[in-house]
Amino acid sequence: MRIARRHFISLLGSAAMALPRAAAAQQLPVAGFLHSGLVESYAPNATGFARGLGEGRFVEAQNLAIEYRFANGQIDQLEALAADLVRHSPAVIVAGGAAAAIAAKTATATIPIVLVCGYDPVKLGLAASLNRPGGNVTGVAFTTAGLMRRKLGILRALVPNATTIGYLAEDAGTYAPGSPIARAMFDLRSELLAVAGTLEVVVAEVGSDHDYATAFDTLVKRRVGALIVADSEGLANDADEIVALAERNAVPTIYERRADVVAGGLISYGASQPEAWRQGGIYVAEILQGAKPANMRVVESRKLELTINASTARSLGLTISPSLRAQANEVIE
Repeated sequence: MRIARRHFISLLGSAAMALPRAAAAQQLPVAGFLHSGLVESYAPNATGFARGLGEGRFVEAQNLAIEYRFANGQIDQLEALAADLVRHSPAVIVAGGAAAAIAAKTATATIPIVLVCGYDPVKLGLAASLNRPGGNVTGVAFTTAGLMRRKLGILRALVPNATTIGYLAEDAGTYAPGSPIARAMFDLRSELLAVAGTLEVVVAEVGSDHDYATAFDTLVKRRVGALIVADSEGLANDADEIVALAERNAVPTIYERRADVVAGGLISYGASQPEAWRQGGIYVAEILQGAKPANMRVVESRKLELTINASTARSLGLTISPSLRAQANEVIE
């Protein structure tokens, strides 16, 4: 993950310096790009986004300029970053994550916005319906809800004797009271509790202090046999620390993103975020060619992927059954 981060930062740095001048000289269309997280949390998806743009015949720095703004996990900075992008009058704004999409929508009701996030934009108040959004926001919603039963099944296959399951989540208090993002986070936790059956679930929440060490201390003291990491923009920013603590405490952990397993995590099951970003890139290209977001159906990206790190499994003394191995999209040896 760190190698990908360095490579992407290098590309981003050169682009950020060169593209505004190139846009002025060549009159390239400009896309604003707003992301709630760190560059490194987006880096695994950058290739997918570029591929989608390419399918629509747009290539960054050739016939498209992109103005990047990353909030680096500081959610309270998003509104200012979105307002700054709007002042540049881009042809379209790409919003990575629900918080970024809400900030972009607050900043403009006229500039087209393409969101890529794991929450329903109708429930977020950003679209009238999935089929006909009706405003200036459309994009891609990838699957996060409805996966808890399957995740528990995967953990049971790996750790059959576990009777207590941990759930590492972002503290909803990070967001404003009544925030639709906080409600979506609550719904995911409720889903887990509803399907847990006889399993005990220990919830450890991490707030703006990013105190993962204390959270893991709680999980270890409660003797969790396995851990589910919630889908969360905030947790994705701190993926390296979470993976390291899971390894240090020998807690078998299932993540949402393949990138976390590549970085040394045990297993992931969730939406293919690079695929969702590819679809987002296609929508950006269509808008640049004249499509109107009000009439562009929100894409429900349902491609799921199961990734297992066999080396991490061995270090934890776990056996990957032939059945589970056969179900995996990828086994990292």
